[in-house]
Amino acid sequence: MKPIIGITMGDAAGIGSEIIVKALALKEIYECCQPLVIGDGNVMKIAARISETNLKINPILEVSKAKFGYGIIDVLDQKNIDLQNLRMGFTSEMTGKASVDYIKKAVNLSMEGIIHAICTAPISKEALNKAGYSYSGHTELLAHLTKTKNYAMMLVHGSLRVVHVTTHISLKEACNRIKAGRIVRVIELTDNALREWGIEKPRIAVASLNPHSGEGGLFGLEEKEEIEPAVKETRRMGILAEGPFPADTVYAKARGGAFDAVVAMYHDQGHIPIKILGLEWIGKEWVKVGGINVTIGLPIIRTSVDHGTALIKAGKGKANPQSMIEAIKFAARLAGNSGKKD
Repeated sequence: MKPIIGITMGDAAGIGSEIIVKALALKEIYECCQPLVIGDGNVMKIAARISETNLKINPILEVSKAKFGYGIIDVLDQKNIDLQNLRMGFTSEMTGKASVDYIKKAVNLSMEGIIHAICTAPISKEALNKAGYSYSGHTELLAHLTKTKNYAMMLVHGSLRVVHVTTHISLKEACNRIKAGRIVRVIELTDNALREWGIEKPRIAVASLNPHSGEGGLFGLEEKEEIEPAVKETRRMGILAEGPFPADTVYAKARGGAFDAVVAMYHDQGHIPIKILGLEWIGKEWVKVGGINVTIGLPIIRTSVDHGTALIKAGKGKANPQSMIEAIKFAARLAGNSGKKD
């Protein structure tokens, strides 16, 4: 049996439904998994139409009713979008609540073993706020739903893997949270994830926080007081961690094969190298050419696109599905490696 991948539709006002349709228009997706969209059937029908595909939408209420056949998109229909009040490109309380409903359903199915991995389309933090949710993103919501305390965001593009010590907080607050204990936990999570993915002895580089790794304390003491002790502790645990390395050179070393992953200290420090590799300026716009997001530390498998709702493109049929394609394939690969498929 191929693993069942639950694909959450994301914010209905964004490009989530469109990139899902375009990804599932590829026969290769069905060759590696059984995709099941968790979303709204009517919204998916609109996406199929604007994407100019011949795919048929199969709204179902139970997973057992899925056909899992190429040419038919099975949608576990939550029926929670009123099309009369949906404006593509404009998030709302309705779309925010609906996007959380999809995630909750996917987590429940995954925890019960009915599906084998989750792949998420983008949600809107603004819409979540309008709907009364205080989560700063997918990662925090998934951690709450699975009651997970230690987790981290990993971005992947080709052989480059980047894990974050801090993510969706201000830069000032991120600096305050660079503590040895947290760094040790993130290095451990990274090591465990890579081992589960088949890398027997992961080599992990740890980035510095300050320029030139603090220049011996001249540019900051975080390296000496927090990062270096954390690296030494994980090495005593048998983890092949090294650093801290200056952040302006460590990614080139990792991409060149010196390391299997880089631990970044804050959001932009980790995102910028991945976004540079994953975006190309073609014509008059940025085009997505790769890159995905994986949440490590959860009791379930979760991958995602590494971009947002792209509201400006929503409903126009021009959204690029490349990140979604890669995220679904990666989820299928992880589900196979973990032995969670039937």
